[in-house]
Amino acid sequence: MRDFHLPGRSAVYATNGMCATSHPLASKVAIQVLESGGNAVDAAIAGAVLLGIAEPQMTGIGGDLFALVKRGDSDEIVALNGSGRAPAGLSAADLRAQGMDTLSATSPHAVTVPGAIDAFCRLSADHGRAGLAACLAPAIHYAEAGIPVAPRVAFDWGLAVDTLQGVARDDYLLDGKAPAPGQLFRSPKQAEVLRRIAMDGRDAFYEGEVAEDMVDSLRAMGGTHTLDDFAACTSDYVTPISGQYRGYELVEHPPNGQGAAAILLCNILSHFDIASMDPLGADRAHVEAEASKLAYDARNRFIADPDHMTRTDHLLSMDTARKLAALIDMERAMDAPARVSENVHKDTIYITVVDRDRMAVSLIYSIFNSFGSGIASDKFGILMQNRGSGFSLEEGHPNEAAGGKRPMHTIIPAMLKRDGKLLMPFGVMGGAYQANGHARFVSNIADFGMHPQQAIDTARSFSDAGDMKVENGYSPEVYDELARRGHAVSRPEVAIGGAQTIRIDDSGVLEGASDPRKDGCALGY
Repeated sequence: MRDFHLPGRSAVYATNGMCATSHPLASKVAIQVLESGGNAVDAAIAGAVLLGIAEPQMTGIGGDLFALVKRGDSDEIVALNGSGRAPAGLSAADLRAQGMDTLSATSPHAVTVPGAIDAFCRLSADHGRAGLAACLAPAIHYAEAGIPVAPRVAFDWGLAVDTLQGVARDDYLLDGKAPAPGQLFRSPKQAEVLRRIAMDGRDAFYEGEVAEDMVDSLRAMGGTHTLDDFAACTSDYVTPISGQYRGYELVEHPPNGQGAAAILLCNILSHFDIASMDPLGADRAHVEAEASKLAYDARNRFIADPDHMTRTDHLLSMDTARKLAALIDMERAMDAPARVSENVHKDTIYITVVDRDRMAVSLIYSIFNSFGSGIASDKFGILMQNRGSGFSLEEGHPNEAAGGKRPMHTIIPAMLKRDGKLLMPFGVMGGAYQANGHARFVSNIADFGMHPQQAIDTARSFSDAGDMKVENGYSPEVYDELARRGHAVSRPEVAIGGAQTIRIDDSGVLEGASDPRKDGCALGY
């Protein structure tokens, strides 16, 4: 139990249904969908699409998603890969010939075909109850009526103003500036696109006038995108991957996401007595940083489009983890591994919903960098993701950029099981941090017996490309000790990530938790 003398937030308890996400309006809308007879998939779609209006720097219909779904009548978890592919005309060799060694985050070459809309439509058709039109109705309403900008959203918006290019500045700035907290943001153009999708499904987005608008806008800036690239977009059901950590089973989405890195990181940490360490001490922060460096180096070398990688089993192997764990020196930090791309993003949304039948959804939805590529389509103002900047331009690399290929993704939904049953759907936002964040959340639960809200609230650290980011919740002595061990320690300008989870208790009670680093909350009924 938290100390009620101190600032903080309580867990949220309910019996019929629960949603946790990063904006209170999205949580409210999701609960309203459940109360009106929709199921967890319907509620997740409604809340997630609305978040594209409430947090447009984080996500939108020009982005991708990944989802894990557990039906109410089964313990089976299914995974849907809603990430889009590079246009057929993208060639790493051509880009290298132009002198590039990485893909610029704001280039049209970094724009992959947005896969989220196809995935939302497929989830609705295969698992939903209410119908797509009902799920999109709240987002259509608020896109037209406007949403007051929340404090954390306004803060992030202001940091990313310079990313916006051309017409995107007209669509996503108010009088040329980022909105202040409380100012209304409207997007009537997106309302029109969503209305067409509600009526005619995914073809309204991937074919016809809307697709032509996106293709024409990208080609005008030098992109190779075609209408055929958009028409061919499809989401795919894939088999989840999992690993064990101290009696818990961590279920992750398989590549091209970095879920395998989260499992590898847990496997490395399992070789250390984490439970004996101070959860906010230097030993834990150090070993987690060192394990993350090793897991992320493996991620950068091996994770790619699943049709182009062969080392998933190697990443999940406990033998791999044992060998990597042996490389960790508890007294000295190792050099940080190189990144395969210039881009580390901090922007995505995560939503989890559990309904009265105990269907559970873990869904993450993003445009990659803050405001994605910064490129919006001319007519409808669809902000395009820059997922292609997750590709490598290294010749022969499994993640080498190529037409029709999916890039390595940082966004990963997760679920935690115990004794074969789903215990918690959860997710951690924060770009590259996500795999580290998953491992820390699981360790907080398994090693330290924290309740879900405490596991989210607890201060975080993250060693990212040679920079050991340490949040304010650590003592000055920890900063000094980490520096003594060779870490380049800094206090991050922005809090590290954000998280949500819902614990499913055997008693029939749901316990929701949401990260105070964001504006959102958990709500139930």
